[in-house]
Amino acid sequence: MPDYIQELNEGQREAVLYNDGPSLVIAGAGSGKTRVLTYKIAYLLDNGYQPWNILALTFTNKAAREMKERIGRQVGIERARHLWMGTFHSMFLRILHVEAQHLGFTSQFTIYDTADSKSLLRSIIKEMGLDEKSYKPGTVQARISNAKNHLVSPASYANNKEAYEGDRAAKMPAIRDIYQRYWERCRQADAMDFDDLLFYTFLLFRDHPEVLARYQEQFRYVLVDEYQDTNFAQHSIVLQLAKNHQHVCVVGDDAQSIYSFRGADIDNILYFTKIYPGTKVFKLEQNYRSTQTIVHAANSLIEKNERQIRKEVFSEKEKGESIGVYQAYSDVEEGDIVVNKIAELRREAGYVYSDFAVLYRTNAQSRVFEEAMRKRGMPYRIYGGLSFYQRKEIKDVIAYYRLVVNPNDEEAFKRIINYPARGIGDTTVGKIIVAATENKVSLWAVLCEPLTYGLNLNKGTTGKLQGFRDLISGFIAEVTEKNAYELGTEIIRQSGIINDVCQDNSPENLSRKENIEELVNGMNDFCAQRQEEGNPNLLLGDFLSEVSLLTDQDSDKEGDDEKITLMTVHSAKGLEFKNVFVVGMEENLFPSGMVGDSPRALEEERRLFYVAITRAEEHCFLSFAKSRFRYGKMEFGSPSRFLKDIDTRFLRLPQEALISRRVEEGVENFRREKQRSFSFYNKEGNTRRSSEESSRSKQPIISPTVPRNLKRVTPSSGTSASTASASSGGTLMNGVQTGQLIEHERFGLGEVMKVEGTGDNAKATIHFRNAGDKQLLLRFARFKIIG
Repeated sequence: MPDYIQELNEGQREAVLYNDGPSLVIAGAGSGKTRVLTYKIAYLLDNGYQPWNILALTFTNKAAREMKERIGRQVGIERARHLWMGTFHSMFLRILHVEAQHLGFTSQFTIYDTADSKSLLRSIIKEMGLDEKSYKPGTVQARISNAKNHLVSPASYANNKEAYEGDRAAKMPAIRDIYQRYWERCRQADAMDFDDLLFYTFLLFRDHPEVLARYQEQFRYVLVDEYQDTNFAQHSIVLQLAKNHQHVCVVGDDAQSIYSFRGADIDNILYFTKIYPGTKVFKLEQNYRSTQTIVHAANSLIEKNERQIRKEVFSEKEKGESIGVYQAYSDVEEGDIVVNKIAELRREAGYVYSDFAVLYRTNAQSRVFEEAMRKRGMPYRIYGGLSFYQRKEIKDVIAYYRLVVNPNDEEAFKRIINYPARGIGDTTVGKIIVAATENKVSLWAVLCEPLTYGLNLNKGTTGKLQGFRDLISGFIAEVTEKNAYELGTEIIRQSGIINDVCQDNSPENLSRKENIEELVNGMNDFCAQRQEEGNPNLLLGDFLSEVSLLTDQDSDKEGDDEKITLMTVHSAKGLEFKNVFVVGMEENLFPSGMVGDSPRALEEERRLFYVAITRAEEHCFLSFAKSRFRYGKMEFGSPSRFLKDIDTRFLRLPQEALISRRVEEGVENFRREKQRSFSFYNKEGNTRRSSEESSRSKQPIISPTVPRNLKRVTPSSGTSASTASASSGGTLMNGVQTGQLIEHERFGLGEVMKVEGTGDNAKATIHFRNAGDKQLLLRFARFKIIG
């Protein structure tokens, strides 16, 4: 038995060694599933399987690269290089390039990204005379994507009464007609979108059994990572390939199924044993990532879900600290609490900035944390920002490349026909589109034979179009003669793009130039690396195939590590950090207000929270705010119900400390009252429950109510700051004076350090526990005197 098998624990070893039939590996968070997949493939290679007989499907290129490198260390880089390992889309794209003629495409078909799809849909909606406000391209795209993910063709969609009724109820009855046109226009453009890569692979195997038989014979073993994230189309293709030999192993965790909005179906993993009778189930339950406390807390949370495959994840790491729970008065104070805690941990424990992650439910929540970090001079990065390949100047260059490789690409044609400006206006482009649509041909076909397709233009415009056609035709002639780097640099130079970005030395143009140079560097690396590996695929089309399927994680720059990470919980899946802050734990935010009365939706939100907690290795902190700005107005919220799902034995509950030591003696009664009102307590008033009590029996009570004895400074109370005047001793006539403790609506607890001014100009300098010093004009200040 290979030495690497001895590195596995018992559960991992059993999962690796079993290869007699279908297997389901339920891998708890941090349980080493990547190691199991890696060693299983290595073991197959050591026991009679050739690299090309193994199909391993992942969800990111990054995961595939890491696994292939690990396998290479076990069985040799050369053998690992020939594995069919990559994302669903990249592997099926590889098949489709070979088999495209069976589907009516050329082998050089274009891949439309999300922006291309929306652009084409926007054009179709406009051509059909539909109102874009009613038929928003993003919404239409989502409905078509959902249909494709469920393998519903335009014809089937048009005949589906339920789908039509749903579209009509949404006041979009023409969706079925848009879908049909979109399908036809993509075929005319020799283009597929991301969903088509799955749909057409399924159709290829369904309609051409001889092709399916060939790939079934080739792929003697199929492995799938993150199976809980598969949609119906992905699940169906795996079933097609593994139907005869049943040598299929899927790895995943139903407790981390969080992508239903992308079409992921948790039933694929929950009912796997019914779909593949005789499946052997393995459970990886030892967590190697997190402390015992974090693991126990996550277990106590997820056990509240009804639909799941039961398991008991455990950790043998240190016990670790309780999960800290923080209450903020507002989203602003929440930001201050987080940055203060980061500063404290860096100072006392020696962590670096890259050891911290702030996770939130929605992207909009990042703003207050960005502002708080900028004020403190803390470096941060927002994960999932604008990808390099989504920048305008890069998309412009890529559009040239796409049109050269596939002249029928409609979206690339429209993007560059007048870039750099060559005097071809929207009116002319509109006439070309009409001619192409009426004749059911591509825009390039019309450009090449304008008179044949009834395109009558004046001499000047015809000359400009001919110049563009000649430019692109010259590049097309060299597609198979030059490698990607040589032809790519030539296109950038001869098209005039480089002259356009070098017109002046403005910061914007310098940035654009640097980005284009970086693209050229990437093409050079692409060619050099493939040459070094002996890979003959160096052409421009090969380069486009690689970059078209990059994910956010894949394009994330290495070496930019010394920063705090800000990201949504969805983006954090698969990552880990020493210290994690899960913020915005309020009802209608987390869980989302979109959940409604759906038990399935609520359970997915709970799984999302489970994913957030299990990203943490050493410390996890949860925070919620009593108020936050949302949709342009202040909203008051209550703590998330999910906080009550966690056993309080694993929580460190909020204890509101007073700021001023000088006044502590006089406010002891207030402190006790405040703790009763703001802390998490069980019904007996104890901060902890005995170990004998069930985690379900007595849940902590979350009470954000304000103590009754607190006074609010309001005009109606007769203590308005606008009518008060300050005395020389720092006391206002309304009773606000130096040394008092106040509770501010946005900044939280603070101590009045100084009062000055009179009437409308009366103001106070207040030191807030988390927000620091603020000078407030009292006639506008929103606070309560509490001691």
